[in-house]
Amino acid sequence: MNDAYHGWTLHPGAMTLSDLRAVWTAHFPISLAQDAAAGIAASATLVKTIVDKGDPAYGINTGFGILAKAHIPNDQLEQLQRNLILSHAVGTGELVPDAVVRLILLTKIGSLARGYSGVRPVIIDTLVALYNAGVMPAIPSQGSVGASGDLAPLAHMTLAMLGVGPVRYKGQVMQAGAALALAGIEPVTLAAKEGLALINGTQVSTALALHGLFMAERLVEAAMVTGALSVDAARGSDAPFDARIHAVRGQPGQIAAAAIYRELVAGSAIRASHLVGDERVQDPYSLRCQPQVMGAVMDLVANAGRTLLIEANAVTDNPLLFPAAGDPEQGAILSGGNFHAEPVAFAADTLALAIAEIGALAERRIALLIDANLSGLPAFLVREPGLNSGFMIAHVTAAALASENKSLAHPASVDSLPTSANQEDHVSMATFAARRLDQMAHNTAVIVGIELLAAGQGIEFHRPLATSGHLEHVHAQLRKRVAPFDADRFFAPDIEAARRMVIDGELSASCKALFAVLHP
Repeated sequence: MNDAYHGWTLHPGAMTLSDLRAVWTAHFPISLAQDAAAGIAASATLVKTIVDKGDPAYGINTGFGILAKAHIPNDQLEQLQRNLILSHAVGTGELVPDAVVRLILLTKIGSLARGYSGVRPVIIDTLVALYNAGVMPAIPSQGSVGASGDLAPLAHMTLAMLGVGPVRYKGQVMQAGAALALAGIEPVTLAAKEGLALINGTQVSTALALHGLFMAERLVEAAMVTGALSVDAARGSDAPFDARIHAVRGQPGQIAAAAIYRELVAGSAIRASHLVGDERVQDPYSLRCQPQVMGAVMDLVANAGRTLLIEANAVTDNPLLFPAAGDPEQGAILSGGNFHAEPVAFAADTLALAIAEIGALAERRIALLIDANLSGLPAFLVREPGLNSGFMIAHVTAAALASENKSLAHPASVDSLPTSANQEDHVSMATFAARRLDQMAHNTAVIVGIELLAAGQGIEFHRPLATSGHLEHVHAQLRKRVAPFDADRFFAPDIEAARRMVIDGELSASCKALFAVLHP
């Protein structure tokens, strides 16, 4: 992590993808920009004014959803907000990992601090304190349809502020009350509007989608490195990466991808050895069309990143308060639908397509490398095939995961089940759309890891010729963890080691500058 993020100041509405990526990568202390205080105070004052007047206002002194016509007396407003959190904390499934919880907390802090949600400063201060102390609310990953906000998971987040339910603190799961006491944080009592402001919003689906985005970025980098390594292992041509080919088509991702491939294979002695006398006219598509496919993937990832960055900075609860300039006791309270997470669902569905295609193309290159007729390498990349099965079943694993991703890539956003007695009659399914990206990314990481092993093995058969400088570094890093495949052995640990290299971003570590286009 960049040391610049130690003691980082959050400016509401102005976070960058680099900021969010840093929070996803590591835990470091944050503070809220002082200039946010005025807007927070103004909207909280407007809520108090509405309560004091007693006029019905949704989410402040009424019931919720279809129960909005029920007026709640002032002396029951705190109980109303507490009941809201307790009744909505109905999540199930595996807990959201800490890296995603950090993003949830950060984006919720940023949203409330924009000053349109009507919460008191103590609410935001408590969220910041939870974040800084590393008190991570235990948030189940299932239970949101991504429409009236991520209600259930955000209710579990809010429970921790009340001192209720489990949290993770210093590596242990414990009750929130005990963790708050250890961290020196006072539980809060929710005032009018505050519970609704905390559980309305798209922060969970957005954080899960950002997790998928950042995983996809690493997969793009790793798959381009392994794809270039496969080109050399199969004695393929670098002519398809010529800039002139891509310039006349004009697709920006394709142009950028081709430039990366040119750099990755530049200076390869293996390529130089077959420039003359090679009878093959064209390589199979999985080698030749990499700029076209991976460039399109890069464009999808970039587009999803733009959408998710906007959402991470957005105000997405309901209703919203717009205090009058110079008089916070006057202003408008407007009910709308910013909590509907359709933009997040579309972005997540797009990322699912990209992640699936990265794996699908890598699986085809593995199939090419193990086929002696196509690659010119020993069958299944092992000496004495027959006695040894080599990469035969490793490819089956890759094929199984690529096929699984095809099912998972089905768009979630086209599904909708009405909820809340048909008040919420169209939903986005954004939370599932984003949640499934993690499984897809790990599937693809295994596929790309197997390609790394296969392409690395292919390079062994060309020794003493060397591949390019970048790819020799990658090959050397692989060999620190996995020995050449001389004969059949317990193969699963090798695949796991390669998968970790993919997930951890090690394949592009020596050439990060090449992939700067992926990291705005």
